[in-house]
Amino acid sequence: MLISDKQHQANRLNAQHSTGPTTPAGKEAIRFNALTYGLRTRVTILPDENAADYSQLWDELEADWQPQTRTERCYLETMVTSQWLLRRVAESEQQIYAFIAFGEERFRMLGYVAKQRAQLERSFRTAIEDMKQSQKERQARPQPQPVQPAKSAPAQPPVPRPDYVMSEGAEAHPVFCSPLTPDSR
Repeated sequence: MLISDKQHQANRLNAQHSTGPTTPAGKEAIRFNALTYGLRTRVTILPDENAADYSQLWDELEADWQPQTRTERCYLETMVTSQWLLRRVAESEQQIYAFIAFGEERFRMLGYVAKQRAQLERSFRTAIEDMKQSQKERQARPQPQPVQPAKSAPAQPPVPRPDYVMSEGAEAHPVFCSPLTPDSR
């Protein structure tokens, strides 16, 4: 559908009035406007949730799984986030029973919550299986052996300690702290 130049110009002028908040306080005020249930928010910890509980969950799962690589830490993050959101789902379910009257709306909301619960449980189980597989593969890899000196080279006699004592304070100088090596001239 084509619009006239006059209508196009009017739309452009009206759009200038619809840019949303520009101040930090205004942006902060509308930050959670689109948040309906808190299940799919980009913010992990909502304002009314306890950050210490989240940290405790993270610490406990980290102690259980002891991730060693970046990939394993990503699996741990998925596990922690899934469990955190599962707790939020349970609270949402309680809110639905408490505040939504019996009927189609309640069943629709409970269906949505059940779908979220299933996705999060699947995500948690998958992260566990991926973590187990990653740790199993990491442990199966041969560990690099420390380089041992070749046995064919003749052993050099130990360098005798000098008969003299350095003056006080010289010991801290890097030249005097380096290991003694035989003169190679």
